[in-house]
Amino acid sequence: AVPRGERQNIKPNTQSLSGASMPLDIQQFREENGGDLAVLRKSQAARHQPVEAIDEVVEADKLWVKAEFAVNQAKKNKNAASKQIGLIMRNKELSKEEKTQQAAAMRAKSKEMDEEVKQAEERRAKLAVELETKLRAIGNLVHPGVPVAKTENDNRVERTWGVPFQTGKERHHHELLHMIGGFEAERGVQVAGHRAYFLRGVGVMLNQALINYGLAFLHKEGYTPLQPPYFMKKDVMAKTAQLSEFDEALYKLVGENEEYYMIATSEQPISALHMGDWLEGEQLPIAYAGLSTCFRKEAGSHGKDAWGIFRVHQFEKVEQFVVCKPEDSWKWHKKMLQTAERFYQSLKIPYRVINIVSGELNNAAARKFDVEAWFPTLGVFRELVSSSNCTDYQSRAMETRYGFKPMKGSPAAQTKQYVHMLNATLTATERTICCLLENYQDEKGVHVPEVLQPFMGGIKFMPFVNDPPKAVAGQSSTKKKGKGKGKNKNKGKGKGKN
Repeated sequence: AVPRGERQNIKPNTQSLSGASMPLDIQQFREENGGDLAVLRKSQAARHQPVEAIDEVVEADKLWVKAEFAVNQAKKNKNAASKQIGLIMRNKELSKEEKTQQAAAMRAKSKEMDEEVKQAEERRAKLAVELETKLRAIGNLVHPGVPVAKTENDNRVERTWGVPFQTGKERHHHELLHMIGGFEAERGVQVAGHRAYFLRGVGVMLNQALINYGLAFLHKEGYTPLQPPYFMKKDVMAKTAQLSEFDEALYKLVGENEEYYMIATSEQPISALHMGDWLEGEQLPIAYAGLSTCFRKEAGSHGKDAWGIFRVHQFEKVEQFVVCKPEDSWKWHKKMLQTAERFYQSLKIPYRVINIVSGELNNAAARKFDVEAWFPTLGVFRELVSSSNCTDYQSRAMETRYGFKPMKGSPAAQTKQYVHMLNATLTATERTICCLLENYQDEKGVHVPEVLQPFMGGIKFMPFVNDPPKAVAGQSSTKKKGKGKGKNKNKGKGKGKN
C-alpha cells in the first residue's frame, strides 16, 4: 500500500510511452491534495460527456501511484542489497570463504531484484499510458460564461454589427467568383479531386490582398508575423490535436522514418513553438500573427457547401495566437475578439458574435466565440472567425512554462507555472472572399472594399468577364432564398474551425 500522504507528492512522468504530455494537472483529480472532483464533474456534464470518465481517471491514477511506489520500493531494495554486499566484504569477523559465500548469495538475490525492478517499471509505464489516455479525453474546465447546452442550435447571440440586406437578386459566391474570372473549379477537381480549385486572376489578387491587409492589420496591433511549417511530426501533433481530428481533419504524410501530419490551422504548429520552454515573465505576452496554408479533410461534410471555395481542403488563413500569463488570458480573449470584429468592420461586413455552447466546445477550449458574417444570397450568417481561450490546456501538453523571480531574500528558485494560450481567426481568406463577393456585388461585377484597394494595385472594381456557370443537376444554386430577417438555420459551427 502507498503510505498516507505519499500520493499527493507523486506526479506521473509527463513523457509517457506515447510521447504525449498531459493537458490537465493530475493534482486536480486528487482530493487529498486539494482537487475538487465536483468541479471536474460539473464541467464534464456541461460538455455533455460521460461524468464517469472523471472517476475512471481517479482510479487509473491510484493504480499508477501504486505502481510508482512499487518501482521506488523495488529500487530501494536493490540498493539495499548492493550495500549489503559491500558490508559483507568489509566484515572482518567473517572468513574469506564466508564472505565469498554470503556475497554470492546476495548477488544472486540482487539479480532477482533487477528483474523485479524491470517488471515494476514495465507495469508503471503501461499504467501511465492508460492514465494519459483517460486524462486526455477530459476537456478543459468550462468557463462560467459559456451557455450550457448540447447543440449549436442553442448558441447565444451576444451582439450584432451592421445592417444585413437582401434584395432577392443576389448571386451566390461561387457564381460570382466564376463570373469575375477568379477561379477554375472543374479543372481543379480534375487535377486534385473533390473540393480542389485553381484561383486565377483577380481571385489570386483578392486572396493575397486579404492576406497582406490582415498581416498589416495585426502588425499595427503589436502582433509579430509568423509563418510556421505546414506539417508536423506525429508525436508533436498529438500534443495539440484531438484524437478525433486525426481521422476527421488531418492529412497524413509518410516519410522514410517518420509519420507527419499536414496542419489544419497555424494554431497547431504555433502552439508547439515554445514546446519545453520556460519563459521569463517579462517576455509575456507574446502575440503572433500566424500565416499559413491549411489542409483539412472535411470528413463527414460531403454535400455541405459543395459550391465554390467556402469549405475546401486547402485554404489560407491569418491567425491570432497569444501566449500570456494566466491572469491576463481573459483580457486577451476579449481583445482578440474585438480585433477580429474591427477587421470585419473595416471591410463593412455585417456580422454577429456567437457564444458557443458547452456541448460544442473542443477539448482544449474553456470558452469560444464565433463571428458569423452575413451572406445575403441565401440570407444566412456563416462562421468566419473562431476565438478560443485554451487556458493552460495546450501549454501543459507542450510543457511551456514561465517563471517569476522570487523576492530578494527568498530561496533562489523559480516557481513553475504554465502560460495560457489563446487563438482567434482573423481571416480564412477563401471563406472571406465568398462573403465579400456576395456583399459587394452589383449587376455588372463586384466592388473591391476600400481598405483592400491599396493591396489590389488600386483595382476598385472587378467586372464580370464570364457568363454565369451552368446549374448543377438542373437546379440553380440561388434558387432557395432567405427571407432577409437574419435567421440562420446553420447556427455556428461548434467544433469546426477555419
